[in-house]
Amino acid sequence: MTNRLELADITWRRVSPKFVWVELVSGLVGTMVLVAATVVFASLQLWWPASATAVVSIIMIVNLTLIPRRVRAIGYQLREDDLLFKRGIMWQRFVAVPYGRMQLVDINRGPIARALGLSELKFVTAAAAAGVTLPGLPEADADALRDELVALAESRRAGL
Repeated sequence: MTNRLELADITWRRVSPKFVWVELVSGLVGTMVLVAATVVFASLQLWWPASATAVVSIIMIVNLTLIPRRVRAIGYQLREDDLLFKRGIMWQRFVAVPYGRMQLVDINRGPIARALGLSELKFVTAAAAAGVTLPGLPEADADALRDELVALAESRRAGL
């Protein structure tokens, strides 16, 4: 018996491997701020804050090492009636968003992702908990997927 949640007969589409760099740069900025705070607290001999920020810095450094694996765990699949999305290593999340329930398909491009030619798609539904963000898509793929999802959503809503 396997411990992983996997669905039979699903071939997952993956996000761009360049997305690892987006996550690494974002994580490194936060980690550097915490390491600097640790140094400042230690130089002022404030040991309790220095210890706390050091522990959080170590956790963030370990987190940085897991980024490539987390990016490889992101996948999506367009099925007949819904978009299936998965992410996560230890805490796996699988979400099926019916096309007819999509109210908004939004494209975001942050500065690091834009420099690497990547985008993220955000799908908004009437249920706030069902919102899905699909990061790390090449810009052309994100644009094409947005157009396809909008067309699918319109055709499915018309049938309701």
